[in-house]
Amino acid sequence: MTARTVRLRSNLARTSLIGLVAAAAALFGIELLQSDNASAQPSPKALQDAAMFASIADANQRSVALFTEAGKVLQHPRCMNCHPATRRPTQAETMHPHVPPMFAGDLGTGAPGLPCATCHRQENTATLGAGIKTVPGAPHWGLAPASMAWQGRTLGQICAQIKDPARNGGRSLAQIKSHLAEDHLVGWAWHPGDGREPAPGTQVQFGKLIDAWIATGANCPSG
Repeated sequence: MTARTVRLRSNLARTSLIGLVAAAAALFGIELLQSDNASAQPSPKALQDAAMFASIADANQRSVALFTEAGKVLQHPRCMNCHPATRRPTQAETMHPHVPPMFAGDLGTGAPGLPCATCHRQENTATLGAGIKTVPGAPHWGLAPASMAWQGRTLGQICAQIKDPARNGGRSLAQIKSHLAEDHLVGWAWHPGDGREPAPGTQVQFGKLIDAWIATGANCPSG
């Protein structure tokens, strides 16, 4: 083997390694300027139980207070990242654009040839990367419909969207409660994988807040 052949093979190996590193960075969203803040330890926030609002005598005011408490979950990055203002998902606590660039496609599950399921499996997947510890995963991973975009909207506007069958997928309030309290994809927000802050409280608490909100008239905050 000549010295020139050895140099060529060495250069090819180095190029291949660089390519693999770049591919991994794109796949797992690892980049120097936009990390997923995975090194920070998550600190779950509290959520008040629905029973705590029983002392509010006026049912309308109690309903608004219940939804406002539930809004701590709805407006948390774990939920907002999948309810973006555009048809591109966002990531992390900063809700920066998804890395690599992704688009919802017609079904909300990715563009042709690059579905969300390429990386997002049925459950969280551990990685060996330094910038992100787990790739999120849950059944039916994908974006909410465009009609349910929440980023940039007030809690009152989000409330109106949730109640409106024309925008919520034709769901009744009872179906909305079931979706929010029982759906596994919604439940991922409380089990987001190592390196991410879970949504406040628990899905059970959240479901009871939504149930009590509906029972008191499903009133929305102003604004």
